[in-house]
Amino acid sequence: QVQLLESGGGLVQAGGSLRLSCAASGSIFSINVMAWYRQPPGKQRELVAAITSGGSISYADSVKGRFTISTDNARNTVYLQMNSLKPEDTAIYYCNLNIIRWGQGTQVTVSS
Repeated sequence: QVQLLESGGGLVQAGGSLRLSCAASGSIFSINVMAWYRQPPGKQRELVAAITSGGSISYADSVKGRFTISTDNARNTVYLQMNSLKPEDTAIYYCNLNIIRWGQGTQVTVSS
């Protein structure tokens, strides 16, 4: 069974930074893509950033230039460095592995 353990969420003022981490463990046969999604209050879950095993990276337009996704392949860990945070970045952030595996989510709250 695959488990995704997220950490790094919290409360930060607008303009601040946070770094999210997600460590995958268990019966991982291969990692094709790891991603971060978020679900703002009262809204649908949306893709924030994704990175493939080949190194291809994509970002939502709303976070380009502010967020950076990266991986530590030796530790099966994906990171999301979030800079210049805005109140509209407030959401529960979820780690995703190979489309079908989800973490439990970590709350990010940005105060104005």
